[in-house]
Amino acid sequence: MGKPWLHIIGLGEDGPAGLSDASREILARADVIFGGPRHLELVGAGARGRAWPIPFDLAPVLALREGRPADLEVVVLASGDPFWHGAGGSLVRHLSPQDWICHPAVSSVSWAAARLGWRLEEVTSFGLHAAPLARMRADLQQGAKLVVTLRGGAQVPDLGAYLTGLGFGASELTVFEALGGPRERRHRMRADQVAGHFGAPVLVAIAVAGGQGLPRGFGLPDDLFTHHGQITKRPVRALTLSALAPRMGERLWDLGAGCGSISVEWALAGGRASALEPRPDRLAQIGQNAAQFGVEHRIDIHEGQWPQTLPSAAPDAVFIGGGLSREGFEALWARIPAGTRLVGNAVTLESEALYLALQAECGGHLLRVELAEEAPLGRMRGWNRARPILQWSAIR
Repeated sequence: MGKPWLHIIGLGEDGPAGLSDASREILARADVIFGGPRHLELVGAGARGRAWPIPFDLAPVLALREGRPADLEVVVLASGDPFWHGAGGSLVRHLSPQDWICHPAVSSVSWAAARLGWRLEEVTSFGLHAAPLARMRADLQQGAKLVVTLRGGAQVPDLGAYLTGLGFGASELTVFEALGGPRERRHRMRADQVAGHFGAPVLVAIAVAGGQGLPRGFGLPDDLFTHHGQITKRPVRALTLSALAPRMGERLWDLGAGCGSISVEWALAGGRASALEPRPDRLAQIGQNAAQFGVEHRIDIHEGQWPQTLPSAAPDAVFIGGGLSREGFEALWARIPAGTRLVGNAVTLESEALYLALQAECGGHLLRVELAEEAPLGRMRGWNRARPILQWSAIR
């Protein structure tokens, strides 16, 4: 490997004093130094400093790749560990390994854990300076330890209100200002008692208490979703997701997605989903549900009727939630790659007959589900039976 021209240096609130000798030497001889105004001032970049454009853009750094002098040395300053919600991860996607080297500092998560005596392996962290608060929804569990970045001090009351609204008002917040530097300040309060003004940069450690976290399994309660009756009901959803078998990073095609409950639970399991639905009102519900569960970044929403419209990204699994026809299935079967898992549920005689024929032709597994729930019957109770469901699961 050749000598790198780009040095990504992690910088703490204590400035150059917290850097290694090697990092200080690199800064001293750098020709160009990129960073935020606060970082450039901390290291005394002077005329060599280049502040990031607003809105943030990596183009000024990447423009130096071509036609630069052989001995040009460029530094990018980032807060703490550049690969924890920092510029490092964004930069290296555009560079070759021989172009760069990183000199990390202590991350703000490590600083917070050290201040509070928390084991790092028990801490979950979120960068909420550029993401919605709901991103941490699935990790709000009794006893959990979370560390989150915020855009600024004004967002701390929003965080308290969000937690309180979900029933976690008893959670203890430790709000850090300028953590790890001479201006460091610490404030401790309950989520439902947030008060005061907080200066940037702000980091909040949350010891979660009270409230009820989301179940760690398939089949979330129906009333957690926004819907108008068009939802795969909880027991059937649990069986469907079990057959779809979500895995981290895999993509689901949710065809005839309704309110998106299948897509949401798939995303909560760590996958990505492409939800296809022809009705605009249901498309809006998919978006609402994805946002309130904090998985909007994992679900692509498409308007259309399959098979005329199908997502472009190849799936690992497909759920047929509605719109089944022989012609549609044949077009879908021809499109999806070998190894794709496919699950469909039938409630009509016509769809059931088609799935029986498809199982004879393509193989797979058939499961017939008959469910009944207790319901009032006069002065007593009886069983309220749902329509039987035939589930077909197969591998392309």
